[in-house]
Amino acid sequence: MALPIEDYALIGDRRTAALVGTDGSIDWLCLPRFDSPACLAGLLGTPEHGHWQLVPEGVYSTERRYVGASAVLETTFTTAQGVVRLTDLMPRGDSRADVVRRVTGVSGTVRMRHEWRIRLDYGAVHPWVRRHHIHGEEVIVAIAGPDQLVLRGPRLPRASDHSHNDEFEVRPGDELTFTMTWLPSHVDLDGLDDLGDRVTRSIDEDELWARSCREDLPHADVVRRSLLTLRLMTHEQTGGIVAAPTTSLPEELGGERNWDYRFCWLRDAALTIASLIDAGYTEEAMLWRAWLLRSVAGDPEDLQIMYAVDGARRLPEHELPHLPGYAGSLPVRIGNGAAVQQQHDVLGEVMDALERVRTARGRADDDAWALQRALVDDLAKHWQEPDHGIWEIRGEPRHFTHSRAMVWVAFDRAVRAVEVHGLRGPVEEWRRIRDEVRHEVLTRGWNEEKRTFTQHYDTDEVDASLLVLPLVGFLPGDDPRVLGTIEAVERELMRDGLLLRYRTETGVDGLAGDEHPFLACSFWLVSAYALAGRLDDAHALFDRLVSLTNDVGLLAEEYDPVACRMTGNFPQAFSHLTLVQAALVLADADQR
Repeated sequence: MALPIEDYALIGDRRTAALVGTDGSIDWLCLPRFDSPACLAGLLGTPEHGHWQLVPEGVYSTERRYVGASAVLETTFTTAQGVVRLTDLMPRGDSRADVVRRVTGVSGTVRMRHEWRIRLDYGAVHPWVRRHHIHGEEVIVAIAGPDQLVLRGPRLPRASDHSHNDEFEVRPGDELTFTMTWLPSHVDLDGLDDLGDRVTRSIDEDELWARSCREDLPHADVVRRSLLTLRLMTHEQTGGIVAAPTTSLPEELGGERNWDYRFCWLRDAALTIASLIDAGYTEEAMLWRAWLLRSVAGDPEDLQIMYAVDGARRLPEHELPHLPGYAGSLPVRIGNGAAVQQQHDVLGEVMDALERVRTARGRADDDAWALQRALVDDLAKHWQEPDHGIWEIRGEPRHFTHSRAMVWVAFDRAVRAVEVHGLRGPVEEWRRIRDEVRHEVLTRGWNEEKRTFTQHYDTDEVDASLLVLPLVGFLPGDDPRVLGTIEAVERELMRDGLLLRYRTETGVDGLAGDEHPFLACSFWLVSAYALAGRLDDAHALFDRLVSLTNDVGLLAEEYDPVACRMTGNFPQAFSHLTLVQAALVLADADQR
């Protein structure tokens, strides 16, 4: 079985990413793109489904860190015989993808074990593997269909039972660098050049980027790591931001709540961009803005809630029965059927993010505004329809209060574009709809008896997404209705000091099973506390949430406070972007 989720770390080249375990094993890697079929899929099965491991023989302890403010991972193994260091990274390339693994002897003599087991198409395909020579250098080539993987190094493992294995000793000062390169299978290997020393260059590039991060934030080092993680999940060419680099890591171990998150949700991407802009970064915002304009181009009625990293629309969901799933959690899903859902809140997040981009640039853009205007005009025709909400329920569509509040945001930001930035549009009509939506939320979404906003109009249940209302300016943070909602959320959704999204036992989502506290919701509570003036509570909760990050500062989607372990896809953009948002809100509240 794969390691606990929190025992993994992320490396990536901003086109794809790999998960490296504390045991020196890469158990998840999709090449050449985040949503490509995995060539190392042991995370969702066993080592037989693909992994690449470099680890000391026998008993060892592990310490890990990222080198400075970079995405270069350093794992130090300590044994009774000595100490060895493993450095992992994915340097950037144009038409290829590379994983570099460097073994360095620190002290003593450590015997290392090396296993390279490639399985293409999510562990289903055994490739044709052969030895080959490139300019006199012996390499191992694995090939099947469109994919070609080349392993290079000073000491190559030998074939044994559909795997390649080796053992070797490392002494102080020894340095062995292994590289695995992906190329299209039709590309001739004679043109494959050497990587050179990209470790130093990768560290320098990341640290230069990280220097722009605000320092006046609580837990500034953790915030910086979250920003670097969000950057790693942004495709550097297309600008698409994936929700996570993994699929089917379960929300409940052994359960069916397993989803493919390797796609670009408009909501998650917009919220990520908002956090990046507020933290002082605009380059990624412009890259995402260009991705958005390309992806949603066409008839506004064809707008989807998510797309592939290149803007592709078809994301059919199907299952992979040959994979036993993480911790036996089935099914393993590829694709995501939620792509065709109606979620009215999405345009609110998008309009808010584009407003932030416009403000950061200090000028308007006619092309982007033309798109926004068309989308808002289309929303005016459909906003009264029920939807599946922010949590993408697979049950009956409802009139979700959060969705309605975000409809208000969409029209409010459209009005602001006219009033503040001088853009053209039917502002009177937008004001009328904005006011109508607000009145509806304040009447139908409010439960006077319980003194709280409700999950949807036909229930007295609450939902953690209601904490967003003060964050988007729908109501002031100290409004009595907001304070009542915070209290209701604390009372009904708190589990061991952390928040659930909603109570699954109501059956609103149409799924079996349960889930654990959703980390983004607790970060929303930090922000809500800060805006409500409960600064001591905000700091206390933020401190606790930061303590839940793993040893290298990463967070999954959910956290099981009883078993003290992470669940859900990992690392999760939603968790990290709300961490950044909470730090910014808390810092601003402290300064007031």
